[in-house]
Amino acid sequence: MWGGRFAAGPGALMQAINVSIDFDQRLATQDIAGSKAHSDMLAAQGIITTGNRDAIHKGLDEIAAEIAEGTFPWSAELEDIHLNIEARLKDKIGEAGGRLHTGRSRNDQVATDFRLWVREHVELFQTQLTALISALVDQADAHADMIMPGFTHLQSAQPVTFGHHMLAYAEMFARDRSRFADCHARLNESPLGAAALAGTPYPIDRDMTAKALGFDRPMANSLDAVSARDFALEALSAASICATHLSRLSEEIVIWTSAQFRFITLTDAFTTGSSIMPQKRNPDAAELVRAKVGRIMGALTALTIVMKGLPLAYSKDMQEDKEPVFDAFDALELGLAAMAGMVADMTPNKDRLAEAAGAAFSTATDLADWLVMHLNMPFRDAHHVTGTIVAMAEKQNVTLAALSLAEMQSVEPRISKEIFNVLTPFASASSRTSYGGTAPSEVRKQVARWKSDLG
Repeated sequence: MWGGRFAAGPGALMQAINVSIDFDQRLATQDIAGSKAHSDMLAAQGIITTGNRDAIHKGLDEIAAEIAEGTFPWSAELEDIHLNIEARLKDKIGEAGGRLHTGRSRNDQVATDFRLWVREHVELFQTQLTALISALVDQADAHADMIMPGFTHLQSAQPVTFGHHMLAYAEMFARDRSRFADCHARLNESPLGAAALAGTPYPIDRDMTAKALGFDRPMANSLDAVSARDFALEALSAASICATHLSRLSEEIVIWTSAQFRFITLTDAFTTGSSIMPQKRNPDAAELVRAKVGRIMGALTALTIVMKGLPLAYSKDMQEDKEPVFDAFDALELGLAAMAGMVADMTPNKDRLAEAAGAAFSTATDLADWLVMHLNMPFRDAHHVTGTIVAMAEKQNVTLAALSLAEMQSVEPRISKEIFNVLTPFASASSRTSYGGTAPSEVRKQVARWKSDLG
């Protein structure tokens, strides 16, 4: 493949380190699409004949069929996906196959293929995130007024609604979807026609190939076109943030399904048993999604380090760009699918959530707020009075609502019986009617907005 420059083929070790066909054959669909767009343009510009173009397209279609059927004769000696397809094309159509590479290089070819592959997955992730958000919104809609404990430091803080909790993750994943959309806008430029690094003397039409491949425009600098991998880094960055959100929700599912919490249940579809403990129902799907963030973040770090010291333009180091991206995107695709399934599958335990929502004096802030709003007490004074009343209830091992009015008046004589209207978890949550608050009325407004946005 090196022509007349080298008298001998590569040694065994050089062959082993140089070959990429084991992993870059995943770019076959993109490589064939790029070659069709390139040959169409060459014919339109009069660089090759229409007969050559037609033969090239026929041969590429046959190659695509062989790859789909699993009969394509992959060869490690041909190093990568590009040379494997080109050699097979020459076998099929002869001399016309050798004209396909006119006006391009493997450098712009691989950059184009890789951008196409990343773009397809960025689009897939946006679709998957929409499905996950929809599942969260459905849970929020069904449980807008179901009370549960809200936590800070994993300690009971204030009562919230289950629907509100679900919508918090909908907001996170919506930002992830937006990040992928932003990434898509920046990566959607075509490197094809940049050739090795300096462009080509052939009268090519880069706008034509860009349009044919669904790019917004050709990249404006040939050096940048063949050497840039920031599109992959940006996609990995968005994937890493998204995976972090998946991991956080996975962690909560693991906690919530434990015997100590019993906040939700998952069916057999997303749990496994134990080989020796028949009582176990393990949230393995959530645990595995939680773990995949390590692979995805690791891929971002790996590619960042590969790229950090490379001068312009192309270096063989950049062959190491694909495996981490393939692995990370496979992990994210599976994680998003599994999470959407788990969210739809989960059933909240209403009684247990209500019990937990009332524990640990979770309505203490409501007591303090009542003192401020009804007695015109400075908040810091109200905080002190509330702390004293909480200590009284804690000493008796009862909830705030179980204290008598007389007991509370022994701390602050102006407290009236109306205080009991805010001391239940449901009353507490229902009072949080500020925009974005946990009140069922606010949750329903947000659900309606989400359903309108999701169509």
